[in-house]
Amino acid sequence: MHGDTITTLLLVVAFISVTAVITSGASDSPSPLRFHYIYPRNFTTVVDSSPPSSPPRRDDRPTLALLHRDAVSGTTYPSKRHAVVALAARDGARVEYLQQRLSPSSSSTYQPTMTTEVGSKVVSGISEGSGEYFARVGVGSPPTEQYLVVDSGSDVIWVQCRPCTQCYAQADPLFDPAESASFAAVPCGSGVCRTLPGGSSGCGAGEPCRYEVSYGDGSYTEGVLAMETLTFRDSTPVQEVAIGCGHRNRGLFIGAAGLLGLGWGPMSLVGQLGGAAGGAFSYCLASRGADAGAGSLVFGRSDAMPVGAVWVPLLRNAQAPSFYYVGLTGLGVGGERLPLQSSLFDLGEDGGGGVVMDTGTAVTRLPSDAYAALRDAFTDAVSAGLPRAPAVSLFDTCYDLSGYASVRVPTVALYFGADDGTALTLPARNLLVAMDDHGVYCLAFAGSASGLSILGNIQQQGIQITVDSATGYVGFGPTTC
Repeated sequence: MHGDTITTLLLVVAFISVTAVITSGASDSPSPLRFHYIYPRNFTTVVDSSPPSSPPRRDDRPTLALLHRDAVSGTTYPSKRHAVVALAARDGARVEYLQQRLSPSSSSTYQPTMTTEVGSKVVSGISEGSGEYFARVGVGSPPTEQYLVVDSGSDVIWVQCRPCTQCYAQADPLFDPAESASFAAVPCGSGVCRTLPGGSSGCGAGEPCRYEVSYGDGSYTEGVLAMETLTFRDSTPVQEVAIGCGHRNRGLFIGAAGLLGLGWGPMSLVGQLGGAAGGAFSYCLASRGADAGAGSLVFGRSDAMPVGAVWVPLLRNAQAPSFYYVGLTGLGVGGERLPLQSSLFDLGEDGGGGVVMDTGTAVTRLPSDAYAALRDAFTDAVSAGLPRAPAVSLFDTCYDLSGYASVRVPTVALYFGADDGTALTLPARNLLVAMDDHGVYCLAFAGSASGLSILGNIQQQGIQITVDSATGYVGFGPTTC
């Protein structure tokens, strides 16, 4: 039996690890967890979306359910491998865009403008067709329910609107501003219009404030800026939110009506909520697959702050201020920190490199040297004799676990800060991706030819993450959500 080949040398976890372990560099900290056990025949990544055991209560803070694209689109694939290959293709397009957008040469020439003159452009973090998580938002009064792509790299909120001279197919009926009692076009020269990056040139007094958002891949939205009411599930409606009402739109947004920007800028939902949300929001990403449970997105300082979370500083890229960067300094495998130069993860003054958190990228990308060290250490530390499987798309480290009831795998940790600093040990389910229903699993990391590292959503799934844009910190909850 394969299980007989597994020798337990150190403390192990006798069940699939679903908890994010956080340790500090203090001398009295417990020894780091070195291994998990996984069960290939019952390997699940579903997030428990059941309500908490505490009595329910009404909360006026905006709260949303986050759904993976597969649960929204209803897309079916001939096999799990087909789904993984499709994910890898979307991921490649997203990463290529981010690498271009966040490269020093691009950043030096990029003009982050959104103006009233049609033709001016804003480039968001989302690439065509790459939205991975959706939220259900009520737009207008009475609210019209719409699916919006959630994008942590964008400062724009917009929906497709009637009358539509050019629109792509979406799951819900188009929003009709004529049917909303709270819709109010923003006039040119108004304070809201003037606060748009780039100013308000290109329109005359009394004319509507126009916008165009381009995503660098040929997709775009164009229309008028308006103040509107948004409703988030059972929360009190939020009034006077500036959104784009798109009358000309192009792109493959997977049936979504538009985009909900959560970036670090004044026009994102976080920026517009301001004091109402305390500049903070918390999210837990649902797992992959059409049968996955719902994740969550909560705005508001008191509710968004998980008790016992460990906080690390956010870094701001002056060349791309909408994106959230973190100060990653190292990696660990099996409880041992890898001998890597922390400069591999540095954010340069020119805007190059660094580690960006991105909900639209699935697989975490690391600089080539860092990925090679992680992959080799992981491979050396797995249970002896595990049979390798052929690479699948971008996944180059795969195993055939079809004959195993349980397998011991090493932990993988992310280090923040100097020396040993703060370490986030990832749950076992955030390390491997199932390629099929027969037991082939691959390491869910990949190398990058550029200096940019991306903390993808597979590694974020199931962990309560709180972004405090007001104070410039991100918190990782002590338990999965």
